[in-house]
Amino acid sequence: DKTTPALLMGALSADVPSIVMPGGPMNRTAWHGEQLASGTDVWRFWAERGAGRLACEAWCQLEDHIAASPGHCMTMGTASTMTALAEVMGMTLAGASSVPATHSGHARMASMTGRQAVELAWLNVKPSEILNRTAFENAITTLMAIGGSTNAIVHLMAMAGRTDVKLTLEDFDRASRRTPVLANLRPAGKFVMADFFDAGGLNALLSEISDLLHLDAQTVEGQTLKAAIDGAEIWNDDVIRRRDNPICATGSLAVLRGNLAPDGCVIKPAAAEAGLLQHRGPAVVFRDYPDLKARIDDPSLALTKDHIIVLQNAGPLGAPGIPEWGMLPIPKYLLEQGVRDMVRISDARMSGTSYGACVLHVSPESFVGGPLALVRDGDMINLDVAGRQLTLEISDTEFTTRKAAWQAPKTKFTRGYGKLYFDETTQAHEGCDFRFLHGDGSQDASPSIY
Repeated sequence: DKTTPALLMGALSADVPSIVMPGGPMNRTAWHGEQLASGTDVWRFWAERGAGRLACEAWCQLEDHIAASPGHCMTMGTASTMTALAEVMGMTLAGASSVPATHSGHARMASMTGRQAVELAWLNVKPSEILNRTAFENAITTLMAIGGSTNAIVHLMAMAGRTDVKLTLEDFDRASRRTPVLANLRPAGKFVMADFFDAGGLNALLSEISDLLHLDAQTVEGQTLKAAIDGAEIWNDDVIRRRDNPICATGSLAVLRGNLAPDGCVIKPAAAEAGLLQHRGPAVVFRDYPDLKARIDDPSLALTKDHIIVLQNAGPLGAPGIPEWGMLPIPKYLLEQGVRDMVRISDARMSGTSYGACVLHVSPESFVGGPLALVRDGDMINLDVAGRQLTLEISDTEFTTRKAAWQAPKTKFTRGYGKLYFDETTQAHEGCDFRFLHGDGSQDASPSIY
């Protein structure tokens, strides 16, 4: 999931000729005659197990089928998302991101990528010549059209931070409002990546939204994006939808603000229950992940489906590392009642294969005194995705009183890498990267060697 953006961040910092060869998604797989999607169906069946509807033996059988080959998750999770974005940004060969890991075409693509790497080295084509503002805007638009992972927002912000490209969360929200979701892939849809490949792959989808893209953007092949997608066709318009029949007309991802997230937070409406996208309910607060694990199934909490589950101290510094805890567990007694989605709020991330009405990346995080740290049990919270608002319904006076009483947690590290991490890591809306690695597009002079 993190390999592609991490390598591109390194390539941008070094600014030496580079090309990406995606590892490719896993093969299709099935269990009891039902096609499975790695990650997404793990969460789905785990909920059934929590509800007492799936025996241990059946779960063990599922484990043997959920990942049937080498490759990354075959859903439109974070790995599939980031390789697709690398392609539309011009950093792979045309079509590279869609080829399954074990398909014979994958080895051929790897060979061609290696040959092109040599050409790039001879020509000294640098990432900074390709990954400019238009490339990032193409990536953001494509992210919305594929129904991609929320993690891509953090990754693209971090990548842009290594350049002179200035991205904000508003860039993502604007793209979301104008871009339809056309990839009918889990977790937002019903198919998997092998189906996407057979239907024409990323280039077929890009041809359907070509009017929303900068077609003059350059690629590592020395051609424009327009040339890369020319001639691409959709072979199955249920897997890759036409513009007049989208999965969602807009809104793959949404950026919210409000007094609970003044620097922003994100949600994936395309993968949530529609009825929860406008929701007001009382908070039940967990101070950290161990507290959540210890108490979430406690019947004395008396949670209902209308409660809003809040997790604090799960962000870049609080966890630390902003882990994928954001698809917070639903209490077992509610699972037994058939509840499968609730509004959940945290400063964590979630897996790209996850789903639900999960508000993520709340910024600033609770560990540094963000408003999320001030939420108490019973507080009313209003989620309004259409209005792009997340509101803690307390008075300004109460807010000020709580803020004054808040005590900063102790720093977890006082020396070494841990201290460097705590001193230099940015917040989620800035990409969670080290401040000292932020760039302006220029390069430091290489040191003299004696």
